[in-house]
Amino acid sequence: MSKTWRPATQLVHGGTLRSQYGETSEAIYLTQGFVYDTSEAAEARFKGETDGFIYARYGSPTNDMFEKRMCMLEGAEDARATASGMAAVTAAILCQLKAGDHIVAARALFGSCRWVVETLAPKYGIDFTLVDGRYLENWEKAITPKTKVFFLESPTNPTLEVIDIAGVAKLANQVGAKVVVDNVFATPLFQKPLELGAHIVVYSATKHIDGQGRCLGGVVLSDKEWIDENLHDYFRHTGPAMSPFNAWTLLKGIETLPLRVKQQTQNAAKIADFLAEQGKVAKVIYPGRKDHPQADIIAKQMTGGSTLVCFELKGGKEAAFALQNALDVVKISNNLGDSKSLITHPATTTHKNLTEEARAELGISPGTVRFSAGIEDTDDLIEDFAKALSKVSA
Repeated sequence: MSKTWRPATQLVHGGTLRSQYGETSEAIYLTQGFVYDTSEAAEARFKGETDGFIYARYGSPTNDMFEKRMCMLEGAEDARATASGMAAVTAAILCQLKAGDHIVAARALFGSCRWVVETLAPKYGIDFTLVDGRYLENWEKAITPKTKVFFLESPTNPTLEVIDIAGVAKLANQVGAKVVVDNVFATPLFQKPLELGAHIVVYSATKHIDGQGRCLGGVVLSDKEWIDENLHDYFRHTGPAMSPFNAWTLLKGIETLPLRVKQQTQNAAKIADFLAEQGKVAKVIYPGRKDHPQADIIAKQMTGGSTLVCFELKGGKEAAFALQNALDVVKISNNLGDSKSLITHPATTTHKNLTEEARAELGISPGTVRFSAGIEDTDDLIEDFAKALSKVSA
């Protein structure tokens, strides 16, 4: 495989293994285990003296293809595919920590990610500090002698804040901590956290990588040394492995990732501009707009906007519900990154378990709405929003 291939080519051909039959599409290896020619061959494989697969919980040919293809796209040395995005987040954080260690995390996180940091980790004696991640001084002030992990997502869910990944990584390196970045909202096409200095990248492959509402999946990517020393045994013994069928589905999805994300991003940008002109909309946050609060950071670390738009309606929850209920093309769902346009009211769904005060800190008001652009015709989406807004009381 050529290392000079561009992303669109990597995502069609990268990491492909073919059987003796020479199939065009990747094969699905639906097997739990593998056989060995001799007892000596089994012993050598378990010792790590020879390459090969041992058990599907550790890895399989189909999963291996997906992992290698993601590594090519991300610029990572190694990866492990997991059953879901949250399995990837949990594994990436917990595999490298012990009782007494300390996490510094951006407060703007997906609800389940905050639960891992705020609720699960402390059960095992791991302390945490949540910070407003937009300002580097907050990260620096939160560091303790026990700090081992910095955790963030950028852009954030749902308010699309952008964090200076290179700046956070520089602080982490000064104290020997590792930076874990959830890169779902940027996609691997628009942001490369490892190139910016992050140590570990996680994805919910359920989102753009599948992008067609079919299956769950996640992936953790890093250098081989970190995975061998931290994730390898955790992964083998706790069992968050991805199903080979899901790996195959994701391999098919990833082939069209650049095409889908391009159209989704174009749609998101035009919807953001349309919404910004509407009197019933209080504000619009979109990484591709010049009025984004962190436009300077976006310019230096992202090569594209986003497939997501966050906006706030003046009429609060009542207006948000009225808008969502009046949409026709755009569907109400808590998912994102799909080929279908989706809309979510975070305060009552994805972030409902946060306190009202915590939501307010994150900029999630009763009128906040998250829009995930699909690949539909742009004019149909604009007409759909225009019709729905006409149903919203002023």
